[in-house]
Amino acid sequence: MEEDVETRKISSSFLRDHSYATEADIISTVEFNHTGELLATGDKGGRVVIFQREQESKNQPHRRGEYNVYSTFQSHEPEFDYLKSLEIEEKINKIRWLPQQNAAYFLLSTNDKTVKLWKDEDGEWRMGSRCLRAPTMVEPVSPLCRVLVRVRWGSGTCPWVLTLCLSSQVPVLRPMDLMVEATPRRVFANAHTYHINSISVNSDYETYMSADDLRINLWNFEITNQSFNIVDIKPANMEELTEVITAAEFHPHHCNTFVYSSSKGTIRLCDMRTSALCDRHAKFFEEPEDPSNRSFFSEIISSISDVKFSHSGRYIMTRDYLTVKVWDLNMENRPIETYQVHDYLRSKLCSLYENDCIFDKFECVWNGSDSVIMTGSYNNFFRMFDRNTKRDVTLEASRENSKPRAILKPRKVCVGGKRRKDEISVDSLDFSKKILHTAWHPAENIIAVAATNNLYIFQDKVN
Repeated sequence: MEEDVETRKISSSFLRDHSYATEADIISTVEFNHTGELLATGDKGGRVVIFQREQESKNQPHRRGEYNVYSTFQSHEPEFDYLKSLEIEEKINKIRWLPQQNAAYFLLSTNDKTVKLWKDEDGEWRMGSRCLRAPTMVEPVSPLCRVLVRVRWGSGTCPWVLTLCLSSQVPVLRPMDLMVEATPRRVFANAHTYHINSISVNSDYETYMSADDLRINLWNFEITNQSFNIVDIKPANMEELTEVITAAEFHPHHCNTFVYSSSKGTIRLCDMRTSALCDRHAKFFEEPEDPSNRSFFSEIISSISDVKFSHSGRYIMTRDYLTVKVWDLNMENRPIETYQVHDYLRSKLCSLYENDCIFDKFECVWNGSDSVIMTGSYNNFFRMFDRNTKRDVTLEASRENSKPRAILKPRKVCVGGKRRKDEISVDSLDFSKKILHTAWHPAENIIAVAATNNLYIFQDKVN
């Protein structure tokens, strides 16, 4: 893994001036589409920015991995619930792509209450009106011709019959610059009482689910005014509430199977074939707690912030505050792999609790072959773990190494004793700089890392 890291470099970075950054500029989600050619980001201002990968050229082969802005649109606006006297933020919580079926791209975006299905497509704009009689759009026709001209516009045709005369002219379409247009095709609203934390597209590509703190709903893409409640953990008496749903995801291949995690550090696998309401799980994954490590913060740091199926569907990866764990679907009593992300913070839990950092929700991602996993940390550090070699590395996303084709160097955190020149003390970590959201290209070693209001894209070294 360390040898691979030495060859990693930054290929492109979407950077905004930190001194002018506002709360609305903070990136809240990052997601590659199924081919990796597009990368979408959402921010706290309700905006979605889509980046498109540069095509390879003979003159500049190194530009193949670079991503440039393809489309930008306002997905959600701030709202106010007058019945509950509650402000609804425009922040984009999650983005999920749908597989591409034609020239257009479709994605789901959600804030706390409303899920929207967006269509992104190239619109070829041409001069002139629908009747195509603008003088700038015509060219003279030979006086010796009598023809029937059909000019195609959209899905219709307009017949034009020209008479034999010297002044006859045929309108000619002239292509102009391509523009990308984003349009909302569906709006799925009024189904969640609590804040939506997850959306996941089913493998049948006809349905998707949305999860909030206490319920999970199943939607059909064609029906916006009705959803089916498939999980409901709300107790009759809210004072008896002991856990909440933190994340949920469909199985990548089996449309009847999904998992959801809880704030108690447990994972439940459900099968929708058993009953309409999946209040009884098919499998229950939980690691027994070591009594010797029990503390005031045990329940907080055991809360799972993200859960992801592997691409193969055999494993589940979960992220809690200090660790990343890999579970085999056939073994429920303990994870098969546990990786320490920043165990050096265990002695700092008291101060992290006081500044609310202990409640940060870090995400985790697989690479395309499920052999490497990645997750974020503080001080703009992010961690990679090779499951085969058991090697790990800490890298940093910062402006100092954001120059194109700059090689990333591993970073190390010094816990105690004498600090080396290339190490950073745990007391010097900046907890305001955190990497919560990451994404990995589905087929190549290209990663996207969101550091506050900056998006960094790294890739393997191109010779």
